[in-house]
Amino acid sequence: MKHQFNCFTIGLTGGIASGKSAVSDIFESLGCEIIDTDIIAREVVEPKSNGLNQIIDFFGNSIVTEDKQLDRAKLREIVFNNAKKLSALNLILHPL
Repeated sequence: MKHQFNCFTIGLTGGIASGKSAVSDIFESLGCEIIDTDIIAREVVEPKSNGLNQIIDFFGNSIVTEDKQLDRAKLREIVFNNAKKLSALNLILHPL
């Protein structure tokens, strides 16, 4: 007897230490394809990347650490209470 499976997408969300990684590992062990947006979000702002260069062009060099990494805490301070700057950041990152 041949099994037929339906395809669907699951968005896995939750707070810190809520078990997202454990559930993701279970899905992966069952053969599900995993797309980890945390990994993607880090990749698009690696040093010398197009994403980081665009962020620097908009926000300035103050959001880069001495070792040319994105200073996430500094950027968070800038966009946290500024809807226009948050929107600009999203317009840069989301297409990437």
